[in-house]
Amino acid sequence: MTALPLVIRPEHPDDAAAIERLHARAFGPGRFARTAYRLREGAAPLSDLCLTALVGTYLVGSVRIGPAEAEGGSLLVLGPLTVDPSFSDRGIGTSLMRASLDAARAAGHGLVVLVGDAPYYRRFGFAPVPAGRLTLPGPVDPARFLWLELRDGASAGFSGPIRPPRG
Repeated sequence: MTALPLVIRPEHPDDAAAIERLHARAFGPGRFARTAYRLREGAAPLSDLCLTALVGTYLVGSVRIGPAEAEGGSLLVLGPLTVDPSFSDRGIGTSLMRASLDAARAAGHGLVVLVGDAPYYRRFGFAPVPAGRLTLPGPVDPARFLWLELRDGASAGFSGPIRPPRG
C-alpha cells in the first residue's frame, strides 16, 4: 500500500473548524495568551497567502500570514504554522513554509516577521530582528523574534511597534 500524496492548497473558508482543532491539538488552550497570538489580533489573515496541507481528505497542516504595519510601512506576520502532531517529521511544515513564502514573494511583499524557533526557521532565511528595531505587543524572547526580507533591502526603515494595519 502506498501513502497518499501530500497536497498543498489555498485555505478554504470551510477549513476554519478543522484548522482551529489543529491549533488546539498542537498548541493547547494557552495559545491565546502568547504574544504571537496577540500580534495577530485585529487583522484577518490574508486569504491569498494562507495554505493548508492535506493527506487524502484529512487536513494535516496549516500556515497563515496576516498583515501588519510599523514605522516604515506594511509587513507580514507569519503564523501560526501548524502540523498535526501525528504527522510530524514528514516535511509538511517545510512544504507549507516554502509555498507560503513563495506566494508572499510573488505577491510583491517585502518583509515578514514571526515568533518561533530560530533553529527551525533559519533554514528558510529567517534571522533575529536586530535589538530595538521592532517591538511586539507583549513580551517575547528576542531570540525567537525573527524576520525575513522577501526582497533585498526590504527591512530598511522599519522600526517601532508592530500593530494591525489601520483601517
